[in-house]
Amino acid sequence: MNKMKISKLVLASFALVSILTACDSSDDAKIDTEYPVIDISAANAFPIQCSEAIRGQKFTFRAKFTDNSALGSYSLDIHHNFDHHNHSTEVNDCTPEAIKKPVKPLLYINSVTIPENLKSYEATQEINIPTDIDPGDYHFLIRLTDKEGWQTIKGLSIKIK
Repeated sequence: MNKMKISKLVLASFALVSILTACDSSDDAKIDTEYPVIDISAANAFPIQCSEAIRGQKFTFRAKFTDNSALGSYSLDIHHNFDHHNHSTEVNDCTPEAIKKPVKPLLYINSVTIPENLKSYEATQEINIPTDIDPGDYHFLIRLTDKEGWQTIKGLSIKIK
């Protein structure tokens, strides 16, 4: 073979490999653009809007998480709402106590990694409420993140007595 034919053969081979590589299955891969779902509608879900917790006792957080592709992690955040602020994620239909200054409020933040490749997960977490914290209005925030990084936040108003 002469150099011209070899060059054309190499160029044709390169073009064929490029075309085949460009046509792999990545075109079929869907980009995840859906937010994960926090479901607290089950009979045993806790807390729900306006739930109460008692100082010196523990309760079990329960919720169902789902995603179209794969879940990633969730975090729980409990903090006082003595100033009646909101996060625009909760429906505030609970009767609030009077505004007050915190002395020793509860602050609870905990993150959990969900086992890999799950599209559905029943979350449970035992939470102890210390006896010496301020009673009153609190926010209970649930942050759920899927594997791609999409996040859903659900805020609940609760009371600690």
